Amino acid sequence: MKTLNLGILAHVDAGKTSLTERLLHAAGVIDEIGSVDDGNTQTDSLALERQRGITIKSAVVSFPIGDVTVNLIDTPGHPDFIAEVERVLGVLDGAVLVVSAVEGVQARTRVLMRTLRRLGIPVLIFVNKIDRAGARSDGVLRDIAARLTPASVAMGAVTGEGGRDARFTPFGPGDADAALTEVLAERDDALLAAYVDGTPVPYRRLRRALARQSRRALAHPVFFGSAITGAGVRELIGGIRELLPAVRGDAGGPLSGTVFKVERGPAGEKTAYVRMFSGTVRLRDVVPFGAGREGKVTSIALFERGSAVRAPAVGAGRIARLQGLGDVRIGDAVGQPPPSGRRHFAPPTLETVVVPGRAADRAALHVALSQLAEQDPLINLRQDDVRQEVSVSLYGEVQKEVIQATLAGEYGLDVTFRETTTICVERPAGTGEAVEVIGKDGNPFLGTVGLRVEPAPVGSGVEFRLAVELGSMPYTFMRAVEETVRETLRQGLHGWQVLDCVVTLTRTGYWARQSTAHGGFDKSMSSTAGDFRHLTPLVLMDALKRAGTRVYEPMHRFTLELPADAYAAVPAAVARLGGVPRTAEPCGGSYQVEGVIPAARVHELEQRLPGLTHGEGVLESAFDHYQEVRGPAPDRPRTDHNPLDRKEYLLHVMRLV
Repeated sequence: MKTLNLGILAHVDAGKTSLTERLLHAAGVIDEIGSVDDGNTQTDSLALERQRGITIKSAVVSFPIGDVTVNLIDTPGHPDFIAEVERVLGVLDGAVLVVSAVEGVQARTRVLMRTLRRLGIPVLIFVNKIDRAGARSDGVLRDIAARLTPASVAMGAVTGEGGRDARFTPFGPGDADAALTEVLAERDDALLAAYVDGTPVPYRRLRRALARQSRRALAHPVFFGSAITGAGVRELIGGIRELLPAVRGDAGGPLSGTVFKVERGPAGEKTAYVRMFSGTVRLRDVVPFGAGREGKVTSIALFERGSAVRAPAVGAGRIARLQGLGDVRIGDAVGQPPPSGRRHFAPPTLETVVVPGRAADRAALHVALSQLAEQDPLINLRQDDVRQEVSVSLYGEVQKEVIQATLAGEYGLDVTFRETTTICVERPAGTGEAVEVIGKDGNPFLGTVGLRVEPAPVGSGVEFRLAVELGSMPYTFMRAVEETVRETLRQGLHGWQVLDCVVTLTRTGYWARQSTAHGGFDKSMSSTAGDFRHLTPLVLMDALKRAGTRVYEPMHRFTLELPADAYAAVPAAVARLGGVPRTAEPCGGSYQVEGVIPAARVHELEQRLPGLTHGEGVLESAFDHYQEVRGPAPDRPRTDHNPLDRKEYLLHVMRLV
């Protein structure tokens, strides 16, 4: 049997969870359709999801379409939970992008479609809510072509729009053949020749060409319907089977999969959601995962007809829940790394300190947040041992509310938050070198380390290089230096993470293992990896001081749609918030303004916009780049023992030693 791993994606409130329910009902998996408002849907299983009526965590549910098993993955629509979508994208064979027939193409819809097209994921578009008052299928179809993809193809017509009797009638032979040929001919030379010559093309040939281009993500069929009434859903199911690529996979090939979700059970046991790209995992297999870890698989569950069913094995193409991989993390490869593990969305640009209601709960709070970080690594837990504080990274204020409710409901912890602040980054301004030599200049550690720091191209991250021979000292010592370099660069001269630099190990030295007269190991005469872990921060920060760093703040790219009478006031307001309007174009009776604005001011712009535009302005924004901070560089409180202050650092480290 073939498998199709299908994502359902949308802007919040477009109706994708309701569509998931309707698909399961149409496939015969559930007898009654759940409601988001009533909190009884299949995929919104968390109590918090049912209370709020939004999807927070991705969920997998399966149903058959003929000889194809569809693993349907419902994803969050709210931008604060884009990290969940991030993890799902890497396991999809195809996607259904849901657009509201009333609200039309919204901000998150455009971000999602851009990402899906960039990754080459085949996409069907479902225009939902044709039964709602204010539905405008023709206008939304034009918006899809203008704002999402010019290669959109309407698959039928809508009648009775705006009422409970709204229906979707699929096109057949002779219906809109010319429009279909025109779209397909742009990427098919034979069809182009026939189109230019005016030669009629058989409808069957057009459907084959449409299926071929859809599976290659070159054309995007558009269906219309209503998840509430069921209109158009059976036609969408037919399109999923015909127009999206189901896979078989190589079950006998080398083991390769990826972990895109991790859950904890009541007893704290971990369950890993794994998409298999190649090979087979069997019960009691010892499988490698992550960076040099391995575990014995104690349980396998496959998704079948709406539920998870115990199975002896999982093969290529399938999604399964695995238990037994004790320290597994989201993003780990199972076996060989899958084809693509790169990021698709920008990291969070906000952070806040989590404050326990009672001082006695500090330890329990750290444990709870550590477990939440396993499920969402991008919250980037940051422990400040000096101030006994914990901070987390965020995409927005709603995510903060969800963390607070989760800590209260699942862990019994009452917490508050400090003011949300923007996360900046540092980059080296020049090149700097430093060295510490065994037994010289007050070096208390039995090691010699020399490091050079220099700038690297934007977006390149941190690269560690060797300017010494690999055998100049034990590999464990070199690895200790590299690991410590990467850890230390999480806080630069101003306390922000240092990016886009090359760090080169320029000098090494150590004392070989020594013994006393009675044959015992003498630490006072022998270098250990600990010497290099303690010495490296001093050398690295000394080199970084010589190089200097500049601080950069996150900038968002924005698009504003404004009524004509607000055009004069809004760009000026954007400029007062530190933004730069770059283009302004008339669009019918309105204007579209594009530009950039500091991420820290986006929320303020959102609050001011209704008053400036009589409630008619629409703002879309997304992270674009980092820009050097003007004026004094902001500092972030350090969470380490500050290797920039040699005396303080050595007092702490030598006390530990």
